[in-house]
Amino acid sequence: QVQLVESGGGLVQPGGSLRLSCTSSRSIFSIYSMGWYRQAPGKQRELVADISSGSKINYADSAKGRFTISKDNAKNTVYLQMNSLKPDDTAVYYCNAVTIPTIGSRYNYWGQGTQVTVSS
Repeated sequence: QVQLVESGGGLVQPGGSLRLSCTSSRSIFSIYSMGWYRQAPGKQRELVADISSGSKINYADSAKGRFTISKDNAKNTVYLQMNSLKPDDTAVYYCNAVTIPTIGSRYNYWGQGTQVTVSS
């Protein structure tokens, strides 16, 4: 089991910045990948960015050049630095962790979500 606790959401004006944090109850060395997803009202949940245990990073096109995902292994925490925020970035942001305990098994864990609202 992996518990994920997110923080850092809030209300920000267009062009502003926010940093989201996600702390895992388990050492992230043992987690295959961690990432951030978001879900806007009436839309499906979508990947924003993820980072593997080997630090391979993947960004959605909408995040490239504006968002940065990083991790602090000592703190078991993954961050999402979001700059140049737009109203279209408004969504609930969810932290995700994927574990692969044995070959052929894969488990997804989710945080409770944190609201990000970009509005003037």
